[in-house]
Amino acid sequence: MTDLRFDTYREEVIGRANVADSDELVDFYRDLESQSAAALWTIANKIEPWEPASSSVPIVWNYERLKPHVLRALGLVTPEQAGRRVVYLSNPGRPDVAAAVGWLYTGIQVMGPGECASSHRHSASALRFIMEGSGAFTNVDGHKMTLGANDFVLTPNGTWHEHGVSEEGSVCLWQDGLDIPLMNALDANFYEVHPELNQAISFPIDDSTATWGNPALRPAGETWSKRYSPLLKYEWAPTYEALQRYARVTDGSPYDGVHMEYVNPYTGEAPMMTMGASMQMLRPGEHTKAHREVGSFVYQCAKGSGYSIVNGKKLEWKERDIFVVPSWMWHEHVNGSASEDACLFSFNDLPVMRALGLYRAEGMLDNDGHQPIIEG
Repeated sequence: MTDLRFDTYREEVIGRANVADSDELVDFYRDLESQSAAALWTIANKIEPWEPASSSVPIVWNYERLKPHVLRALGLVTPEQAGRRVVYLSNPGRPDVAAAVGWLYTGIQVMGPGECASSHRHSASALRFIMEGSGAFTNVDGHKMTLGANDFVLTPNGTWHEHGVSEEGSVCLWQDGLDIPLMNALDANFYEVHPELNQAISFPIDDSTATWGNPALRPAGETWSKRYSPLLKYEWAPTYEALQRYARVTDGSPYDGVHMEYVNPYTGEAPMMTMGASMQMLRPGEHTKAHREVGSFVYQCAKGSGYSIVNGKKLEWKERDIFVVPSWMWHEHVNGSASEDACLFSFNDLPVMRALGLYRAEGMLDNDGHQPIIEG
């Protein structure tokens, strides 16, 4: 026998592919290769795993260590040269698709006072979570918004958008989140630059929040037909207040603490078709139980400090650190403070999983719902 590589994935389980190589079979496989074809049973167990087996790995990016490198880009490239001056976060298991986890991309964008990136649009949906600085703004299809720390901002697919910082502002940094890897995997990604490079402001500044950002109130007579939220900016102050109010009347989720999802105020659904987002608060000293979900998650610590355990790996985080939880991996969260709450912003691909009927979740039953920490 000259080659044993074709039976690498065989399993001695009834109902699974279990074909051992032979000289005759290897000749058959090579004949198929000459026709750009192959025998399914040689890879069936690989491409149809018993359960999701993400190639993404749990990882945390420390903001304090990363920030000097992001700021260095200010003196190296202009927004005009770069298109977007971003340092993206690359998961060691997904470098081929520039993903932070699964099919989700994230990066940290930096802009200085007086700078404005050119307006563009693309098939990918995008979101921003503001990290620090003053004077930042974005313009989405003529809706200009002022941005502050911990604000969550939408730039839905197909919308013209540009970002900048006012002359009176300071250096600003924010996290970008996009479904670029998914759009590329579907061969569905388009990109356009605005013909005038910058778009006009067509509405009063912050009109989206003034119209749609009021608690449990919808403006009478207003309608909305687009497939994304009419509320384009979800401000931090009312979000944190909502978490605090909810915390007074609930025990919260055993898996996520006091957990609230950002929604489209017109429909109650996710803000965009392919990405969802949420904010969760962990009470002082809280240690959630482990669970796993079909879906990928990118987290940023918005307040406080603590750690998460993802498939046995301990990821320590503090304010502005970013970490990921790959699909179908056990995860639990711990607030490291005995006196202060901690808040975690996250975005995910759950709208896709739910729309396709693929979402499922389960809690860990062993060891009172907690994972052992794997050292190293």
